[in-house]
Amino acid sequence: MDQAEIEITVHPAIAGIGADDWDACACPEAADGGAPNDPFTTYRFLSALEDSGSVGPGTGWQPQYISARSGGQVIGVAPMYVKSHSQGEYIFDHNWAHAYERAGGRYYPKLQIAVPFTPATGRRFLLRPGHEGIALPALVQGAVQLAANNNISSLHATFCTQAEAEAGAQMGLMHRVTQQFHWHDDGYGDFDGFLSSLSSRKRKNIRKERAQAQGFGGTIHTFQGDDIQPEHWDAFWRFYQDTGARKWGSPYLTRQFFDIAQETLRDDIALVLAERDGRWVAGALNFIGRAALFGRYWGCTEHHPCLHFELCYYQAIDIALARGLSRVEAGAQGEHKLARGYLPSETHSLHWIADPGFSDAVARYLEAEREAVAEEIEILTEYGPFRKANVEEQE
Repeated sequence: MDQAEIEITVHPAIAGIGADDWDACACPEAADGGAPNDPFTTYRFLSALEDSGSVGPGTGWQPQYISARSGGQVIGVAPMYVKSHSQGEYIFDHNWAHAYERAGGRYYPKLQIAVPFTPATGRRFLLRPGHEGIALPALVQGAVQLAANNNISSLHATFCTQAEAEAGAQMGLMHRVTQQFHWHDDGYGDFDGFLSSLSSRKRKNIRKERAQAQGFGGTIHTFQGDDIQPEHWDAFWRFYQDTGARKWGSPYLTRQFFDIAQETLRDDIALVLAERDGRWVAGALNFIGRAALFGRYWGCTEHHPCLHFELCYYQAIDIALARGLSRVEAGAQGEHKLARGYLPSETHSLHWIADPGFSDAVARYLEAEREAVAEEIEILTEYGPFRKANVEEQE
């Protein structure tokens, strides 16, 4: 099909595309009623951000969803935003912004194809099955052209898949490689099976941490689907506010987001809460994909040793094993995850910069960064907690 036959449209609200067309591109695998591969690109999640005021006026994330239509049918969509800052992205370009502005340029606004506040890998160019070959280049070229036509400095697609990154590079975008920590199920069966794959010292340390955490004087609960109640969100909002204030100055998500989550997202969620003396004192929020569990937020009102590790990392592994999920993505940063079985994994993004000189400078930086990240992953993996092949351990 001729590329000229594809119509590119920008929508200031996701309702302008509609749930059926959006999800036919974003999560066609969920048409059977099962979990989507990526819960964060579903219509229900993105519309919850918009309807709750977590994105939109005053947030620095102004929705500009892009769609590709052919023959009257939507064949591709992407969650795109006009950004007035670089907060809530987790693949950092603050130094790029500072350098460009010191040289007299105007870095903001920029265009961002991403899921706001969500450092989880997934497709960013959402393509209706059977139309991938024409929809992907149409969306990429359409987004670049939109930036160029409006004198916008740059376009970024963050936490895209490796396949998207490689395809985008073929189309002239710059490919960036970063890393975060993921846990992978290697056929362990249960948590003890996972522990048996670790070195003796690391295995003993995790058992000690779990015992210490579980002895905090209360009970740990996991709520999913209809078991999640409004009172649980009341508690988690308190935890989230505390974490948001310490990390970002103010929380990214509004209180209304969690009310909407109760109505439309609870089947996508596993909420782990710690209760002591009849009060909720800590919690971790996870989202459930078809093959992965995504750890997103943690907070507490009481400090107890190792409770963070238990709720965020070990309980997540338990949930993944129980549901037959192959991996846990535990969010951005945190080398402390390494000792707990979460190994470094590549993450990918795509970038286009209008200014040719600045684009060349960034391209050189990204080439050096890729080499450094590959070396860091190799070193960190070597220092991981797993037993080395052909090494006999004394218990």
